[in-house]
Amino acid sequence: MSFAAVICASHSANFAPSSGPGGALRAGLHFAGHSLVEYQVRQAADAGATHILILVSAVTPFLSQAVDRLTADKINVSLIRDMVSLVREAPRDRDMLLIADGAIIAQNHFVSISQRSGNVLLAVDDSRVSAPFERIDGQHRWAGLLRATPEVLFGTLDMLGDWDLELTLMRAVVQAGAHRLIVLQEDILEGRVALIDNQASADLVSQGLLSKGSDALSTDGGAEHYILSHAATRLAPMLLRTQVPASQIRIGGMALSTIGVIAAALGWPVFAILLMLGGLILSLTSDRLGLLARRSHDTGWAALAPGIIALIGFTVIGSEAGALMDGLYLSLLVGVILLAVRWRRTSFAKPWALFTPGSALLVALIAIILSGINAALAVATLCAIGSIGTIVLTDRKS
Repeated sequence: MSFAAVICASHSANFAPSSGPGGALRAGLHFAGHSLVEYQVRQAADAGATHILILVSAVTPFLSQAVDRLTADKINVSLIRDMVSLVREAPRDRDMLLIADGAIIAQNHFVSISQRSGNVLLAVDDSRVSAPFERIDGQHRWAGLLRATPEVLFGTLDMLGDWDLELTLMRAVVQAGAHRLIVLQEDILEGRVALIDNQASADLVSQGLLSKGSDALSTDGGAEHYILSHAATRLAPMLLRTQVPASQIRIGGMALSTIGVIAAALGWPVFAILLMLGGLILSLTSDRLGLLARRSHDTGWAALAPGIIALIGFTVIGSEAGALMDGLYLSLLVGVILLAVRWRRTSFAKPWALFTPGSALLVALIAIILSGINAALAVATLCAIGSIGTIVLTDRKS
């Protein structure tokens, strides 16, 4: 059964000079490269919400701009200011998700609730760890996410008086005998379920999610997986608060790799390789920021560009050393592996067996320092042949 979602976005944050564009609102705190409410909307949309309503006390410029950005990404979202508007806008033939003001909840919990129908409540055992959450009874507290049927929702909205939607609807769902999905205490301790009311806590949770989610990308292999990804994971938190789009960071990686190719043409192979490695790190950083911000993972040519530019660099390095064809052959071999890794066509080959552009650059760097360019190209070519052989010969059913 399809569902809609309503996100509460009117509570004040513990104001600090570093608060986000929304001033003292929790919804305006910086989180995952944009505002907290944008992150919540993207979570609901990813879970399958067909229409998302943001309940606000006043329409501010930052909220209007957030809706414009979300609408540009083809997410059906709108602002509502009061219960009358909610009654008018809320669909009467679908369940409704309610996301608490300032709630950050791991996506797997959204998926769990989206796969059920009827009244469902995300709850956590009552303890000192869960003290910030609203108490349901002597056993559980509400973890900030619920699903209500149209009957319960509109029965609550028809009530007279001045009341808080979050708490009143939560009580109504409990009284309707909602099924409780219990959150583990570890989810709270590790920031996968949290209530954020200040910028410091928002930064802490986002950085924690970034470090835990960095291994979720299955498009890394070779040196990118084992070495460069760690540099990207350290760099990404530093860029979160700058609000620089992930696409611009990838463009920076492309530019850095291109400068590396120019350095190779000038006869500086070691410096060129270092620059191209930096370009790959920026591309991986862009991947991680996009993952945390819940934007679609880029598998197009723009994502491949820094690696492809690095492969052009190998051809240029070979040309400068009088081994143009050796450099070209190496570039073509590693390019095949790059496509296989990025498009997830590596069978069941282990990440260490994938000779990616980052692996080729590191191997070439070491070989150039020890033996020279010709030896570097020869060693890297043999590694690439072995990697392709592993991909082809690995049992797809293993």
